[in-house]
Amino acid sequence: MAPVQLGRFVSPIGRDEAARQAATELLDPKYQHESLLDLVYRRVMQFLGDLADVATGGGTTGGVIAAVLIMLILLGVVSLVTWRLRATSRRRSAATGALFGERTLTAAEHRRAADGLAAEGRWAEAVRERLRAIARDLEDRALVDGMPGRTAHELAAEAAKSLPSFEAELAGAARSFDDVTYGGAPGTREAYDAMASLDTRLQQARPTLTTTASSAYGGGAS
Repeated sequence: MAPVQLGRFVSPIGRDEAARQAATELLDPKYQHESLLDLVYRRVMQFLGDLADVATGGGTTGGVIAAVLIMLILLGVVSLVTWRLRATSRRRSAATGALFGERTLTAAEHRRAADGLAAEGRWAEAVRERLRAIARDLEDRALVDGMPGRTAHELAAEAAKSLPSFEAELAGAARSFDDVTYGGAPGTREAYDAMASLDTRLQQARPTLTTTASSAYGGGAS
């Protein structure tokens, strides 16, 4: 009895036959006249078309899985790039005179660290910590914004808007910070005492309302 054929039957081919057919296909003249740039462009457009098919519901299950995997890879790349950019930003901030380091301390913790350093005669480090205490205290009292990467001079300029009577001393404190941090100055007891005195008086100071703010609260009404 002859075997019954069910539809179109395609017999499997071996490895050698598959290689021969692939080589024959690649020798087709339509491939010989295609430049590398055209080939890359065609492949990219085909890939984008497949993604579009998936997005519109026309793709196969395999296409959907491939699209999901591609999206996960892209998200991983974006996350890595974002992390690297943030790390670079932190290093640039430190290199251009950023006031704070990577650790977040309270004003009281900065003061204790400053006093401990001063007791050891480490004046440069003590000056840095004391100005950081001033900066954190001003941020906590909303007299300056908590801006990441702020420099000492930016802090002094912003604080002087609310505390104009301290403008000169704040500018001097910023210079002292830069001198010991970036200028190689050793720091002195006098510089630290001046910074500590400024810190104490700033804690007791009250902001001065500007003319605009006074008017907004009715202070300018006659």
